[in-house]
Amino acid sequence: MKALVTGGAGFIGSNLTDRLVKEGHQVVVYDNLSRPGTEKNVDWLRARHGDAWRLIQADVRDFESLCRAAADADVIYHLASQVAVTTSVLDPRHDFEVNALGTFNVLEAARLSGRRPIVLYASTNKVYGGMEEVTVVETDNGYAYRDYPYGIPETFPLDFHSPYGNSKGCGDQYVRDYARIYGLPTVVFRQSCIYGPRQMGCEDQGWVAWFLIATVTGRPITIYGDGKQVRDLLWVEDLLDLYQAAVRRIDVAGGQIYNVGGGPENSLAVWRELGPMLEGLAGHPIAVTYGDWRPGDQRIFVADIRKAARELGWRPRVGKVEGVRRLYEWVVAHKHLFLNP
Repeated sequence: MKALVTGGAGFIGSNLTDRLVKEGHQVVVYDNLSRPGTEKNVDWLRARHGDAWRLIQADVRDFESLCRAAADADVIYHLASQVAVTTSVLDPRHDFEVNALGTFNVLEAARLSGRRPIVLYASTNKVYGGMEEVTVVETDNGYAYRDYPYGIPETFPLDFHSPYGNSKGCGDQYVRDYARIYGLPTVVFRQSCIYGPRQMGCEDQGWVAWFLIATVTGRPITIYGDGKQVRDLLWVEDLLDLYQAAVRRIDVAGGQIYNVGGGPENSLAVWRELGPMLEGLAGHPIAVTYGDWRPGDQRIFVADIRKAARELGWRPRVGKVEGVRRLYEWVVAHKHLFLNP
């Protein structure tokens, strides 16, 4: 299989590329290497696989380059993105061009190739907005849905909030519609909090990894909001299992949307619950400061993952306690990556 991975030098992309190359697939990574840490992921991939994969250093806004890269792809994993809500607020034009126009370029490159490649799109739970209409119950340690015991389903109304939510949501809907209008086998994954090795988390994005990195390197941690926000965590390898399940069952997955996260069993409060877990791993108390809530931040988001389980036979295998421990040990073992960013 010939795979094109946009954003393939990022966190999810480098893990995906590593897996695909190990399985013997021909992989082209398409990445502009603008995100801090991508060069380190490229070095890691080269050390592991030599020339068994190919890097094209280019931007998804470059349509002609993207068309050339997609010309013979069987599967396109579209992961390239501007990833932070805060950055989108500061520079909404850049956010739109990368996320909305970039996704449109990927779809057009796929359509014009004439090969009908599978297109998998990494969307976000932010397409559901702040979800103010959902009744949320506050508990001692976090928040809970009153009426959604299994989490939020794919049928929940869209309500794009923030430039990031708008740009990713635009791409989300274009990906879905290219299956309906042009017959491309596309799949949308509305992803919650993905975490794991190779995640060069920062304060604006990748919060689980960032808290662990900050703890190990002695950097300050700021909690935006009250720290009781609840998210469901999904280990990166479990996400890749889902991607591959969708490719294998594209007859079922084509044209579909899946909410993707750890589900209720793998949900926890951003600091009220993760904080004590992390203090136990580090062996000492961790001081934090608090800041204002961020635009569009949901009190709780937990994905209802039953559709993926029902249609693709998929479910998470790595629990939140095990996953946090694994990532902490990885950060400790690779502390040098974060001391010289």
